[in-house]
Amino acid sequence: MGSITTWMDEAPAGPVDYGELVTLADRLLDECDDDTGLLAEKLDALPESLRNELLISDLLNAFQAFFFFFRQMPDEIEAERMMLHPASELPYGIRINEIELLELIFAVTKDGPAMIVSDGDKVLAAYTGNDAYQKALDYIASTL
Repeated sequence: MGSITTWMDEAPAGPVDYGELVTLADRLLDECDDDTGLLAEKLDALPESLRNELLISDLLNAFQAFFFFFRQMPDEIEAERMMLHPASELPYGIRINEIELLELIFAVTKDGPAMIVSDGDKVLAAYTGNDAYQKALDYIASTL
């Protein structure tokens, strides 16, 4: 998939100090507690370069990134799986569900958030953008 240098629309003026990023993430998570909607709002308010760094870092989990991009709750199994993965795995893709014989994979690419439907060997469909999750679910439903 993509990497941070190809995914970010706006490169930081200089390298983002990891210590500052940790401090920012700690502050945001303390302020938001478990309110994922509030966290998404606070991420929206950040400069794009900082937000992009956080969204694919070890400082947030994949579920927090998922909610930021899609602004909806996935099913319970998907949410639990994403909570177990750091957002830093998203450029490589995370399998979040298996429906029948199909895999649903969440990734962050140079084109933004992506949902990939695979049969385990090859990609059957790939969608990007804020509606990618729903499009992937619709594709799966239409093939079953």
